[in-house]
Amino acid sequence: MNLKKTSKYLSYLLRHNPAALELEMDKQGWINVEELLTKMAAYGRPLSYENLQQLVRENDKQRFKLDETNRRIRANQGHSISIQLGLEEKTPPTILYHGTARRNLDSILEKGLQKRNRQHVHLSADGTTARQVGSRHGKPIVLQIDCAGMLADQHVFYLSENGVWLTDEVPAGYITILERV
Repeated sequence: MNLKKTSKYLSYLLRHNPAALELEMDKQGWINVEELLTKMAAYGRPLSYENLQQLVRENDKQRFKLDETNRRIRANQGHSISIQLGLEEKTPPTILYHGTARRNLDSILEKGLQKRNRQHVHLSADGTTARQVGSRHGKPIVLQIDCAGMLADQHVFYLSENGVWLTDEVPAGYITILERV
């Protein structure tokens, strides 16, 4: 079994389209593990419980979480469907980072970072992670975000369970180009 391919498919289901397998998701984004495994097998994508646990445990970005009973699973962030993750406001470091592709830079400098079809804008605590994120979409650019300024202007931040900082938007005035690759 290809864990990377399965992880991508699981991300698609848990973040964007549980209906693709006729899965029932609650308001907090949880899906019953037994139902998930049964439907995946029925749709030609068999996954064992052991492989699911391995995938959750070894995912390099910790995208998924099993509940305390190991009977439910959800994505930690990145949803394009409306769910309530139960995130609490957190005070971020004074500076965070965002990685993007060069082709997006002009639009970002004009309009800022927007959540578009997701629930939040994703920010990284370090430039290395931001560069890796940006390189997935082309030639990477690392942007530095003035979180101290955003906080002073009443912007709200959250920290997902896998360490990704989230906010509703980052207006262009808080963005500096840190690194062009």
